[in-house]
Amino acid sequence: MTVALIDSGFGLLPTAGWLRHLAPELDLLLLLDPEGAPWGPRSASFVTDRLLSAAHLAVQRGAEAIVVPCNTATVTAIDTLREEFEARVPVIGTVPAVKPAAAAGRNLAVWATVRTTGSDYQERLIADFAGGRPVARVACPGLAEAIDHGDLDAAAEAIADAAGRTPRDCDAVVLGCTHYPLVAPQILESLPAGTVLYDSAEAVARQALRRLGRTGPSDGAPGSIEVVLSGRPGHLPAVALAYPVGRALAAAAPVPREALVSATTRAPVTAPAV
Repeated sequence: MTVALIDSGFGLLPTAGWLRHLAPELDLLLLLDPEGAPWGPRSASFVTDRLLSAAHLAVQRGAEAIVVPCNTATVTAIDTLREEFEARVPVIGTVPAVKPAAAAGRNLAVWATVRTTGSDYQERLIADFAGGRPVARVACPGLAEAIDHGDLDAAAEAIADAAGRTPRDCDAVVLGCTHYPLVAPQILESLPAGTVLYDSAEAVARQALRRLGRTGPSDGAPGSIEVVLSGRPGHLPAVALAYPVGRALAAAAPVPREALVSATTRAPVTAPAV
């Protein structure tokens, strides 16, 4: 059974890591778009066309589910993708974890890209799920791009800038971009002790498994991991090796729990070298 994950860059790594951890026997097809990346500043028609093209290729290669671990692509084109494929292939999108964070009674900040922070999509999400709680909108210019380039110094600068603009009374930060879990330890270190991070990668992976009817224990030999770069077979870019989950996926190795960020995280993640 093959699950395809589609994103312009490394935002698909956390969800792919959770799928590999929870159901290692699945074959994973990772479709990145380095020629079109990043999708954040692109037009809606550009993102929709790239996503549809990748999804058609995934189905041609035998994908039995399509996961879109990208907030930009989800808000822009998930309805179009579902109209095209849902009758025969489940399509799972990604939504920032505002609802569970608000349900826990937290004072919230949402860290996201500049485009997402200013989007009607995020405002609707907050209006629908924050329960009237005040929510700080914290744009993180350059952070996703720094993560895609493996530039940890630039990422640290972007994190420090965002942390400086996060109200001190916020005790929870929702990671509103799928790239951000890759630097969760650095984010936690920049925030006051006791701050909780909320991420959706684990929930998205579990929803994909439910849609596939795979809710029991995993069994069988480890599945394959294939990479497609802007429509052509390839390998994970070398900069993916800057992240523990990227190293595990590049080696088609098991993904240890320590390499992943749970749905709620309140302590720095200690990830082993793999």
